[in-house]
Amino acid sequence: MSIPATEVELELTFDATLAECPVWDDEHQLLYWVDIEGGKVYRYNPATSKNEAFDIGEHVGSIALRKQGGLVMALKTGFAFYELEKQTLTHIADPESHLPNHRFNDGKCDPNGRFWAGTLSYDQQEGVGSLYCLNSNLSVDTKLRRLTIPNGMAWNDAGDTFYFIDSPDRTIYSFDFDQKTGTLQNRTEIFRLNDRKGLPDGMTIDREGKLWVAIYDGFGVIRVDPETGDILHQIELPVPQVTSCTFGGPEFDELYITSAREHMTDEDVEKHPLSGSIFRARVPSAGTPVNRFSG
Repeated sequence: MSIPATEVELELTFDATLAECPVWDDEHQLLYWVDIEGGKVYRYNPATSKNEAFDIGEHVGSIALRKQGGLVMALKTGFAFYELEKQTLTHIADPESHLPNHRFNDGKCDPNGRFWAGTLSYDQQEGVGSLYCLNSNLSVDTKLRRLTIPNGMAWNDAGDTFYFIDSPDRTIYSFDFDQKTGTLQNRTEIFRLNDRKGLPDGMTIDREGKLWVAIYDGFGVIRVDPETGDILHQIELPVPQVTSCTFGGPEFDELYITSAREHMTDEDVEKHPLSGSIFRARVPSAGTPVNRFSG
């Protein structure tokens, strides 16, 4: 049985080394995204095609919007706040200050406004990364250990299930989630990328509770049913390193997709020149506004 597919459009031509963590600001109809290795945050306006750059000065793993304005970030040096208009950075906490070969990677806010982000080593050593949670009172809890490349995260609409990807496992896991305390229990494998090339990377969830997963080195995004493990839909892209996706647009029915060109040779880039660009696809199932950090 063939899997339904959606055409993708080029939204922003760019040469990002590692574009990641797209975040849609529904209040201002803007897309934020990061180039991790470029150390920059970008603010893109689809209406005008203006793409503003904010130089953070270090590797930026992930970002999230704050309820009171500005961004919360997971950097090489830990958690921080960033005021966009003043371009000021305020460090909060670094749970891995004793591990100079580590940096933060993907991150996202949960339904209670806590910011979750994972760490990895630059040489991607197996099992040395962790998943941390920055609480609204700015304390930090360790949620998972022995990770390698912590990536996609999502919570269901009821707020009682957490979905998570550690990319080298090629697997999506679910956990029972206590929304009040942020406690994770009962890890369950719900999907394994068996028959496709690539690794599951960034992830988001739609209103129907289905997961949209970027496939790094797999030229696409897939929609997964977490109840059955079936692939329901796919989006094919003209670039191999598809890194993450988020819902945007006035009706949240547009999927914005990031890509990368890290480790690619000149010949690879010549073959796939749009690597590092931002893409957009109108999809049949809409998403919802992102959770914002409450601290």
